Formats: sequence, structure tokens, C-alpha cells
Amino acid sequence: MIGTLSRSWWIVALRGVVGILFGLVAFFMPGITLFVLVIIFGAYMLVDGILALAQAIRFRHEKERWPSLLLEGVLGIVIGLITLVWPGITALAWLYTIAIWAVVTGVLEIVLAIRLRKEVKGEWFVALTGVVSIALGIALVLLPLAGLLAWVWLIGAYSIVFGVILIALALRLRSAGSVAPTGLSGS
Repeated sequence: MIGTLSRSWWIVALRGVVGILFGLVAFFMPGITLFVLVIIFGAYMLVDGILALAQAIRFRHEKERWPSLLLEGVLGIVIGLITLVWPGITALAWLYTIAIWAVVTGVLEIVLAIRLRKEVKGEWFVALTGVVSIALGIALVLLPLAGLLAWVWLIGAYSIVFGVILIALALRLRSAGSVAPTGLSGS
């Protein structure tokens, strides 16, 4: 499994870059209209879903990782398409869509971290992305009437943190591919 992960490190890094770019747009353009932000988010979800699906295809022979990546990819694509096809959705509906996506993604990332704990050091990067995702989902559900600017910045901060963590994981995976398998054991 680690061989496939280390060979596809660049997909994880690309997902991180896309997350950081989305987060920066949310921070530096806070006056952006809800419509435009919905379109940007829909495009982000679509691209992230396609990249996760590409990873799933690479893992199709590995029974442990393939299903969660496939689910994450399909969910991202479906939410991205729904968002792009119906951009006039209300802010509250969008907020709950993001919250559900964040919680599901978080759970899937924590499951992956648990599975990786014996194969690679640094699996906490994956677990941390899961915790950050779940925290975002819970915050959005608990504070639905917070000002648009506040949750736009919350989503931006989440996207940047998630992106940085994914890039750190990608660099770890890249270096793990060049280390002998005995050096990867978590025990």
C-alpha cells in the first residue's frame, strides 16, 4: 500500500494546493457575492472529487484504501455538480452541504490514519486532516446564522489548513517512497 501511496504523492499535493488557493480567495476577496463563492466552491469540490477519484483508480487493486477514496471522490463530484447546476441555493443549504461533506471527509481520513498507523510514520497528518474537517462541519452546524463573512473566513481558514496538511503529507509520502520499507514501520 505504501508503494502506491508514495507514487501518487503528487495527487495529494495537488489537492493541498487547490485547497490553499480556495482558502486564499475566501480570505482576500471577502466582499465576493454568495453566488460567486458558491461557484468557486462547486468548482473546488468537483476538482477535489476528480483528484480523489483518480487516486481511487490508482488504488483499485488495494481493498483497504480504494473504497474510501472512491466514496470521497464520488461525494466530491456529486456535491460539486449539484452546486454548479443549482448555484442559487440558499446560504443555509450550502452551509449544511459543506458541513456534511466536511464530516464525511473527516471520518474517512481518520479511518485511513488508523489503517496507516502500522505502515508509515506520520499518519497523524492524515488523522489531523480528519479532525480539522470534522471540527469545521460541527462549527458550521452550531453557528448557522453567523455572519456570511465569518463563515467565509472559517471555510477559507479550513481550506488553507487542510491544504497545508495535505502538502505536508504529500512530502512525507514522497520521501517514504525513497526509504526502505523497514524504515516506514510505525512500531
